[in-house]
Amino acid sequence: MPGTSTLAAEVTHISRHGFWLLLGDEELFVPFAEFPWFRDATIDQLCDFEWPAPDHLYWPRLDIDLSVESIRHPERFPLIASPPVNPGRAEALSAEPASLT
Repeated sequence: MPGTSTLAAEVTHISRHGFWLLLGDEELFVPFAEFPWFRDATIDQLCDFEWPAPDHLYWPRLDIDLSVESIRHPERFPLIASPPVNPGRAEALSAEPASLT
């Protein structure tokens, strides 16, 4: 099939600081400090990603799209989206009683 990448794409290592992606012959570090929405992901969720185009990565179970360039040069992409709120925490916050003042 023309245009289909035959290069390997996989997560090679995960630490408490981030994880490493092997994209073909290039290994990139994805730090949780720069990409906080991955911090609470499971190993299965991190490892389940697609590389549909040379500059596009997609984690379907996390619904996260990233440009490979944003991993190589995060300083060029200064806006960091907020990680999703933990659903259990959101319920606890909404269940707190309102102030009577």
